[in-house]
This record gives sequence, C-alpha cells and structure tokens, in this order.
Amino acid sequence: MPPTKKKSPPKAKPKTPKPKTPKPKASKRKPTPGKPSTLRKKGGGVLLSGGNPQIAKGDGDAPVQAYIAAMPGWKSAVGKRLDALIVRAVPRVQKAVKWNSPFYGIEGRGFFMSFHVFTRYVKVAFLFGAQLRPLPPGPSKDKNARYLDIHEGDALDEKQLMSWAKQAAALPGWIP
Repeated sequence: MPPTKKKSPPKAKPKTPKPKTPKPKASKRKPTPGKPSTLRKKGGGVLLSGGNPQIAKGDGDAPVQAYIAAMPGWKSAVGKRLDALIVRAVPRVQKAVKWNSPFYGIEGRGFFMSFHVFTRYVKVAFLFGAQLRPLPPGPSKDKNARYLDIHEGDALDEKQLMSWAKQAAALPGWIP
C-alpha cells in the first residue's frame, strides 16, 4: 500500500488586533443605590459620605461655625449645643477645623476633644478620654481615646458632657 499523505490543517487567516478599550476598574466599595458618595448641600457646601460636611481647615471660631451650619438636619442642632456646652465648660477654649471635624483645645497644650458627623449619629471624641471619670461609654482602638455617640432623639446629659470637657481640658492635649 502506498504511503498516505497527511493533510495539513487549513491555514488560519491572520487576525488583526482589535484596539483595546480600557475597562473601568471595579470599585471595592458597593455604592448605595441612589446615593452618591458626595452630596451638594443647599448653600454650596459639600457633604461627604455619611453626611459629614467638607469644610476647609482653619483656626478659630469661624470655620467651626461653618462646619456646624453645614451639618445636615437634626445634627446641626446637636453641633450648636455641643459647641455652646464646650465653650461654657472651658471659656478659654481654642477652636479649629481639621480633617473635616471641629477640634477644641487649649493654646500651647493641644486639642482635647472633637466631634464628627456619621450617617446616623454624631460622634464626640475625647482624645485622652481613658483618663476621664466616669469613663465615656464608647471604646476606641486607641487606648487613650473614648467616645460618646449621640443619635437623633437622645437626651444629652449636659452636666456630664461639661464635666468631661473640663477634665479633658485639664489634661495635656494632642498636638498634631
């Protein structure tokens, strides 16, 4: 029998490369339906995720008042009350906005407390709260800090808050 010839596979047509369009990178965060990560507030201010106002950093009462005015809904009234109580408890308090939060301190000694807006509450931070008595209720990953969360409708124990502010102001503060 004569040897059979092997058939070679048909020749493939050379492919012309298609231009690649870059795919958008997937975000690790899942967006909340209908809720962008930043919102415009009436009057031109920007609310970051969680409703925290984006306010330019600055020293003095004016940036703190701008932050409080930009706090959304019921949280603005809480911010006004906190500011008034801190000033009443510590008349020589120095104010500043840093990292989109109002900070309170004593000149030459550093900051002793701040607060920040979250979606469902306002978080009051006592930067060296572990030394306060009684201990503020919220724990922290930082062994020195303690927190107080204020939710809508919560009764604020003004006497206790003022006591914590006085105690905190007497301690050496945090200097950024």
